[in-house]
Amino acid sequence: MKGWSNIETNGLREKAILVGCGSKRNEWELRSSLAELQRLAETSQAMVVDTVLQFRDRNDPAWFIGKGKAEEVARLATEHEVDLIIFDQELSPAQVNHLEKIMPCKVIDRTQLILDIFAQRAQTKEGRLQVELAQLEYLLPRLTGRGKDLSRLGGGIGTRGPGEKKLETDRRHIRRQIRILKKELAEIKRHRALYRARRKKNNLTQVALVGYTNAGKSTLLNRLTGANVLSEDQLFATLDPTSRLLELPGGKQVLLTDTVGFIRHLPHDLVAAFRSTLEEVKEADLLIHVVDASHPEASEQMETVERVLSDLGAAHLPVLVVFNKKDLIESSDAHFVQLYSQQEKLMISAWNDEDLMLLKEKLGQMLTKEELWGQAEIPVEKGDWISTLYQSAEVLSSKVTGLTMQLQLRLSVENYERLSPELKACIQRHY
Repeated sequence: MKGWSNIETNGLREKAILVGCGSKRNEWELRSSLAELQRLAETSQAMVVDTVLQFRDRNDPAWFIGKGKAEEVARLATEHEVDLIIFDQELSPAQVNHLEKIMPCKVIDRTQLILDIFAQRAQTKEGRLQVELAQLEYLLPRLTGRGKDLSRLGGGIGTRGPGEKKLETDRRHIRRQIRILKKELAEIKRHRALYRARRKKNNLTQVALVGYTNAGKSTLLNRLTGANVLSEDQLFATLDPTSRLLELPGGKQVLLTDTVGFIRHLPHDLVAAFRSTLEEVKEADLLIHVVDASHPEASEQMETVERVLSDLGAAHLPVLVVFNKKDLIESSDAHFVQLYSQQEKLMISAWNDEDLMLLKEKLGQMLTKEELWGQAEIPVEKGDWISTLYQSAEVLSSKVTGLTMQLQLRLSVENYERLSPELKACIQRHY
């Protein structure tokens, strides 16, 4: 993205204070979310010097936290000479305006921080366009009343990408840029749809890796397929989807796709902007849900992923849950015993060759269960039916006998269910 700044300020890491607010009844969840926010901040190379947590049943509509607590945070910011204050929930434009009047530094929220990380990690043209669109749509309602404050946005966390453009430009210019980005992304989406249709036509089974960020999806893709995808112990280490062919025992080939990791409170603008990329998940024949079994909040992370899949319309797809990083846990760990006892799933380490072979065998078994074999006898004048079968199934052999074409087929259960009742009646299924 044009005009990005280095993440460091004058060669030094930006210092930050984290702020969370919520009901005392949800204290454990609040503290867990703040711990994750700290990891996000560290991923953006910020140095967290203090954390503030306020308990209140309702957030203040003007200050988010109470005005007294806001003044306390301002004093802490002055005392620690921090560069930014990061709030764990999304702030309204009014709350940002009030807070920036008393804070001696930048004020950003969780959404801005995640967008900032995405701005760093996007490598492809599509990824950069998606991030810029999400940032502009986040920025648009927050332009009002910030004219004199914008001079403070001189670089660093929360100001990359569009954040460094002339934000004094009017809403009309921002909206025009949003329209341009949406048009470019629509064209990319059209090309992506053509690629998907081509894969379907070639009867290539698609498998998508999904999971919470840092669960080990990219490592698994690299180990299974020999891909050279960046794999680090960081949140959102990889952003752009990568697909590679994977050969299963028995010779069957599938297309394995690594997708962007999920996280709690994933910004709505970001989900919307990345919808064309995330549609790779919807189009998959099977999902591999990779779970970091060593994480104490693995259950909560699984629930987050399941919610996002439901929002994407992918909750109906068959799922293989893979508990990764077994080398980092003890079998007696309480959280693991409770988690694994509830699931009849697979436990692996992405670095163990035997585990990878076990995973490929399990994957092959599941895909076989999701397929059916059959023989179709179609009148030769029903050219549209024959064309539909060639598009929906793998035609193993065909021959014409009189006025009938006989086809030996292999197709997914999902594609079979999509056929018309008349066409289904022509297919004799083999079990």
